[in-house]
Amino acid sequence: MAHAPQIRIPATYIRGGTSKGVFFKLSDLPPASQVPGEARDRLLMRVIGSPDPYGKQIDGMGGATSSTSKTVILSKSEKPDHDVDYLFGQVSIEEAFVDWSGNCGNLSAAVGPFAINAGLIDKARVPANGLATVRIWQVNIQKTIVAHVQMTDGVPQETGDFELDGVTFPAAEVMLDFMDPADDSGGSMFPTGNLVDKLEVPGVGTFDATMINSGIPTIFLNAEALGYAGTELQGDINNDAAALARFETIRAHGALRMGLIKDVAEAAGRQHTPKIAFVAKPKSYTASSGKAVDASDINLLVRALSMGKLHHAMMGTCAVAIGTAAAIPGTLVNLAAGGGAPDAVRFGHPSGTLRVGAEAAQVNGEWTVTKASMSRSQRILMEGWVRIPGDIL
Repeated sequence: MAHAPQIRIPATYIRGGTSKGVFFKLSDLPPASQVPGEARDRLLMRVIGSPDPYGKQIDGMGGATSSTSKTVILSKSEKPDHDVDYLFGQVSIEEAFVDWSGNCGNLSAAVGPFAINAGLIDKARVPANGLATVRIWQVNIQKTIVAHVQMTDGVPQETGDFELDGVTFPAAEVMLDFMDPADDSGGSMFPTGNLVDKLEVPGVGTFDATMINSGIPTIFLNAEALGYAGTELQGDINNDAAALARFETIRAHGALRMGLIKDVAEAAGRQHTPKIAFVAKPKSYTASSGKAVDASDINLLVRALSMGKLHHAMMGTCAVAIGTAAAIPGTLVNLAAGGGAPDAVRFGHPSGTLRVGAEAAQVNGEWTVTKASMSRSQRILMEGWVRIPGDIL
């Protein structure tokens, strides 16, 4: 029996923030995969190694975590005042689907440098040295991200002394501005119209919840209401099957309350959004690296789940939600951070700390946010071609 040989597709494997993903130029994909649909999804799942009932993604580029089961497709932007279009695909590990419902804030740090290296940016806009400003159109959420990329001798700088908790080695800093990150598709940044709601979850309980759509739809709960301190590390949550099931049930009902789904059963096919997180007032703890985090060095504690598991650090888009909610008096995030109206907070996560800022204001009774900012880093790990069996096309 004849078998189709493998094909090879130009690709680059990049660490962006605390995530890793396979990056493609749209024009390098096979024609059938250059448009949204089943062919594209099949290709990306095969590249990453999904669906994998073993949950290991051994036969692909994925790393068997939500942070490493990611793909990015870039192309020159036809949108005015933008350089590049950025499409993010979160590949499910064990199930056969790609979730296109949100952005990856961590991999956003690698979009500008990749676009420059791939020749997607007008050379006249890129200085040989200094900061290159790359205006990115985030296709999934229809928002603008501005990346400030350090250039050295005509190429994006990757090495440096910027340290990011959750990443072992220092690298060059990439500053990101998430412009107008709140949902503007006809709804409020707070889909229920409230800063805090009573979220009723049948069979589980009723919880105070701040449900916000900024950066990525996120449900914030109080750690204490869940029986947690807010200092938990991955093993404390991910080794507890009952806890994970409870979080998923709460997330599904929160998604319904936010209007993201019409039936709780739909949440199983929408794993990437919304995120669910819990917050607490500052406490000292030891991060997963062994680093001591002192309560005096942070404004609050946040733990967030992604694709059904506690994240080892913090999703970049969720950090935008944290910064936005912290800037708005009365949200659970704001109250955990001590109230007031801070323009930036430093929060503790399982791997250490992260600072995020947001510019929020109330206009005609509605809260708006013009920009959220943070710094990440990125580094190319490998470039060349990725190979997949030809019969997948």
